[in-house]
Amino acid sequence: MIAGLAAEPVIEVGTDPRAPWTKVDGTDVSAAIRTREVTGAVSAVAAVPQVRAHLITMQREIIANAPGIVAEGRDIGTVVAPDAPVKVFLTADGAARASRRAAEASWSAAATRTDQDRRDRLDAAQSAKAADAVVIDSTGLGLDEVVDTIVRLARERAGISFPRQKSR
Repeated sequence: MIAGLAAEPVIEVGTDPRAPWTKVDGTDVSAAIRTREVTGAVSAVAAVPQVRAHLITMQREIIANAPGIVAEGRDIGTVVAPDAPVKVFLTADGAARASRRAAEASWSAAATRTDQDRRDRLDAAQSAKAADAVVIDSTGLGLDEVVDTIVRLARERAGISFPRQKSR
């Protein structure tokens, strides 16, 4: 049933990192897709092959239409955009990841960690590091440090030039 519905809604995604948004059939769902209910269902829905194929096609179109875009996801570097000029495999220990996510969503860190560990197990097959990805352990880094590291890497690896945004 889910497979047959995957292509029905019109899904739009904003690509401005300073003002991200997601709409489904014209309705802004940016906040709704970050709820525990939705994040708890993501792995099961994304495991449906037809849904996965549809989403990969959409992600590839977004990337193709936004030169220089920074895309994130468990299989961006291995499946969605294997020819990307710069790939980062961003890691952090579980406690740091749960603390950051809980702060974003106003959830408890313990519940977030439990949910996160479950999703990590379910999504393990899609979470492989691309052979040419650079591993960055962000456990002890702040957001600005992570961004600076990735910007420096992009400049070194691909000669990518872009202005540094200070609006985080």
